Amino acid sequence: QVQLNESGGGLVQAGGSLRLSCAAATRTFANYVVGWFRQAPDKEREHVAGISRGGTSTYYTDSVKGRFTISRDNTKNTVYLQMNSLKPEDTAVYYCAAVAGAGGISYVPRKKYDYWGQGTQVTVSS
Repeated sequence: QVQLNESGGGLVQAGGSLRLSCAAATRTFANYVVGWFRQAPDKEREHVAGISRGGTSTYYTDSVKGRFTISRDNTKNTVYLQMNSLKPEDTAVYYCAAVAGAGGISYVPRKKYDYWGQGTQVTVSS
């Protein structure tokens, strides 16, 4: 069992930045692919970014490329999502998720993720 805890959400003006953190309670964090997802009201959960076990491979959905950066520190069991140039359409609840995976894999379909955090709200005002 892997417990995930997101933090760092909040209210920010358009053009601003936030850094989300996803802390994992497990000693084998380096064995897991981690993804960030978001869900806006009345919309499906969207896969925003992903990072491989060692952090050498990353995935981004097109709408956040060049603005968001995913990274991880396996010594701290934490994955980060740096979000810059935020837009009102980025407003959503952001979730991190983890799944045991092979090295070098940064994209895993949403339904394959085994563990999810409780989410953190990000609100971008215009």
